[in-house]
Amino acid sequence: MFTGIIETLGTVKETVREGDNLHITMSCSFTEELRIDQSVSHNGVCLTVIAIEGNQYTVTAIRETLERSNLGQIAVGDEVNLERAMKLGDRLDGHIVQGHVDQTAVCKSIESANGSTVFTFGYDASSSNITIEKGSITIDGTSLTVVDSGKDFFSVAIIPYTLEHTNFRNYTKGSVVNLEFDVVGKYVARLMELRG
Repeated sequence: MFTGIIETLGTVKETVREGDNLHITMSCSFTEELRIDQSVSHNGVCLTVIAIEGNQYTVTAIRETLERSNLGQIAVGDEVNLERAMKLGDRLDGHIVQGHVDQTAVCKSIESANGSTVFTFGYDASSSNITIEKGSITIDGTSLTVVDSGKDFFSVAIIPYTLEHTNFRNYTKGSVVNLEFDVVGKYVARLMELRG
């Protein structure tokens, strides 16, 4: 489980295909604190550390993860939002994030808004995922509040600190991002669907 509060940005050092899997080697400020089998969120995707060498570590993404997230598009040199799993007893500063990406979205616009930056994203609504104004959404692992919501789009407002310390600073119109919708909202939507 994660909070959606990004700890640091990591840099992709190497990607290696093995069958349908992609081994991703990263470097970041907390590599020396990691251990094998630990879970780390990469752009919102929970992956297991399988190797550590010096200041770099490696994780593996399977085919389903690559098809459902933007990790299949990453390249050497890309910056990735990173967060280690939360500890029991810590404050939950963001919201409950599972590290299970539901689908991707495309950045439709980026606008300056008198001290913040508003990002609007469009997504395929056929999957029945929804957002609501003032509800929670996780974008590339970052816990955010929805400020505008439609059937197949939503907007979030990013403060300067978040813009500077996450990979939001690299987004342009057309950027593909990972979405994890609010877990409580997903259960409610599923119950409503089952009840007809």
